[in-house]
Amino acid sequence: MWVKPLAISLRALGFLMRCCRINVSSVTPSCKRLAQAARRPRPVKCPASCICTEETAQCDNRKSIPQSFPPEVVFLSFMKSGFSEIPERSFVNIKSLQLLLFTSNTFYLIANDAFKGLDHLEYLFIENNKIQSISKHALRGLKTLTHLDLRGNSFHCDCKLKWLVGWLSSTNATVDEIHCANPVQEHKEPKISSLTLKEFDCMIADFVVYQTLKFQSVSIESFNYMSDIYVAIAQPVAGNCSIFEWDHVEMVFRNFDNITGTSTVFCKPLIIEGQLFVVVAQLFGGSHIYKRDISTDKFIKIQDIDILKIRKPNDIESFQIEGEWFFIIVDSSKGGTTTVYTWNGNGFYSHQSLHQWHRDIDVEYLEIANKPHLILLSSSQRPIVYQWNKGKKEFVWRIDIPETEDVYAVKHFKIKDNLYICLTRFLGDSKLMKWDGSMFVEAQTFPSRGSMVLQPLKINKWQYVILGNDYSFTEIFQWDTVKGKFVKFNEVIIQAPRAFTCVLANKREFLFASSFKGSTQIYEHIIIDTSAT
Repeated sequence: MWVKPLAISLRALGFLMRCCRINVSSVTPSCKRLAQAARRPRPVKCPASCICTEETAQCDNRKSIPQSFPPEVVFLSFMKSGFSEIPERSFVNIKSLQLLLFTSNTFYLIANDAFKGLDHLEYLFIENNKIQSISKHALRGLKTLTHLDLRGNSFHCDCKLKWLVGWLSSTNATVDEIHCANPVQEHKEPKISSLTLKEFDCMIADFVVYQTLKFQSVSIESFNYMSDIYVAIAQPVAGNCSIFEWDHVEMVFRNFDNITGTSTVFCKPLIIEGQLFVVVAQLFGGSHIYKRDISTDKFIKIQDIDILKIRKPNDIESFQIEGEWFFIIVDSSKGGTTTVYTWNGNGFYSHQSLHQWHRDIDVEYLEIANKPHLILLSSSQRPIVYQWNKGKKEFVWRIDIPETEDVYAVKHFKIKDNLYICLTRFLGDSKLMKWDGSMFVEAQTFPSRGSMVLQPLKINKWQYVILGNDYSFTEIFQWDTVKGKFVKFNEVIIQAPRAFTCVLANKREFLFASSFKGSTQIYEHIIIDTSAT
């Protein structure tokens, strides 16, 4: 029987087989040794920035985890390395490992199946790194693990770490104490082992694109009319005030009707005594009020707004005081006047003119200590707070808001009994301010160069603020009850956003986002309940 040539690239074995064509029975001992040596794989070198001895490898200042080590290595350590995560299947080629140590590195994430293939690993030490999160299946496959050390890391203890709490209660491995960098919910106990699975239950939320409306827009207002949900959208380029409705069959928002015009910058819907009115503000051609005629199923114009007072409208707000309906139009021209209008049963008529010649750009109606107020913004002065005078039945000056120059927009919201306002600035920092009983005081700032909207929104149980930006990502912040401030939650891409609104349809929550330079986007607010896992 002759030996067939082996399909390998080793020069020694190839030379041996080509030249000898030797019968196996006649191979000399030295030739056998040569053949055996040729069949062995080349020894794996110690990776760069690592020091290897007979059974140990130590790696310092590595930018990534090496793909291979000498096969006899059973003890492996990484110190002061700069990789950002331990990726999936990082050690599948080092199956002999019994001890793995990470000390003083900079990675912050351990991926799923990061230690897959380590069937003999007994000791895993991950000390004094910057870990904030461990993926749910990161420790999957570690059947022989007897000791785990995760001390010295800054774990963000929220519902995403619930799996680890369950794993700790069921594993046979000895685990050193793990501490939270933040308290869980209302608890101040920093030790994970002292907390129960129930305390890690929560609702995880996210925003995903649901529908795109291929037109530009500047204002978005949602409203309910005749038991259905609608959204009024101002399109400055097309000149339309478009009304969209929820389609219960197709499960999308579809066009319901259009009020055509020119340079439309705001559409304000009002439901008064069961009738639908829409105040349409235009930069050119005047501003008008329309009514939905049920008999013809159309919008009909019922009134023009005084063009001498409203020359360049920039915002509209509506409100009720003591059962009476009002709306206010902000005028940003040099010669116009911001004006409050009231409903008298037949139409809307001028009720009060606020200061002239100040180029007003935004207004917000709110209640302070259960009393009606307006906050009026101007390009020429600090924000002014007006209070409703019950005797005079008009708004009177109350206070200025100091150290708030160059504010572009204002919105308010409440958390429990605390009143806050969001002040948007295009240059510098936008501000979150809190009412302290006599004045609005700064509570938080948001770097906002290029921002024209800082919009608070309550969606389900979460309070958000959305910071739109003309030059970068739109940032979504979520209120952190423990910290008492907003923390970064997510980012979305919207071209030149100007307004946001929340719409509830079929028990689903949607976020409408206007875009001055791109398409209007609709996001769905997705919720995952971790208590079900």
